[in-house]
Amino acid sequence: MMAGALAYEVMELLCSRLCHDLISPVGAINNGVELVEDLGEEMAGEAMGLIAQSGRRAAGRLKCYRVAYGAAGAQATIGLDEAHEIASGYLEGGKVGLSWPSGSEWGEAGPPRGTVKVVLNAIVLAEESLPQGGRITVEFAPLPAPGTISIQAEGKAAALRDGQAAALDGAVGGGELTARTVHAYVTGLFARNHGIDLQHSQVDDGRLKLQLTMAN
Repeated sequence: MMAGALAYEVMELLCSRLCHDLISPVGAINNGVELVEDLGEEMAGEAMGLIAQSGRRAAGRLKCYRVAYGAAGAQATIGLDEAHEIASGYLEGGKVGLSWPSGSEWGEAGPPRGTVKVVLNAIVLAEESLPQGGRITVEFAPLPAPGTISIQAEGKAAALRDGQAAALDGAVGGGELTARTVHAYVTGLFARNHGIDLQHSQVDDGRLKLQLTMAN
């Protein structure tokens, strides 16, 4: 259980992060509306394109955060195919592509509880490790137990940012987290809470690997 001061800090920083990530697409929607109001039909086509694209981006991020941070991500009813759809929506319109294997369901019973939550958080963390763009590749090895999920970020300067490794491992205390490291912290927290061993390794200068191993 987190100490009260750290829990309060995490709550504040997550709210700051969510607002920061949504300001850009929501602001672009507002800009599109203003274009239509100021210039009328002359700019309507361009403005509607901007509004539609920004609306999809905002919706994709909200849907991802709902599952990644909220209680919905821990439900057994959410499978890996749906996680693929959510991750694709989150990355839409950005500089990072996604490779996801076909037929990724975890057998009839589905993945262990909490798996989708941790996978989505790991994908968000992987995107953060690609400041200049690149590709995230997801691989599954459900059998034999314990199953594993590998999430690899590949691109120029792909790496965890300053302080994120310690935050991911939970090696931080009150006052040490920032808006840049809080997501890594909660990713590790969710993994440990659901009995998932989450390891990170720098494969080389352009590749970061996050490995999730499910409990037996």
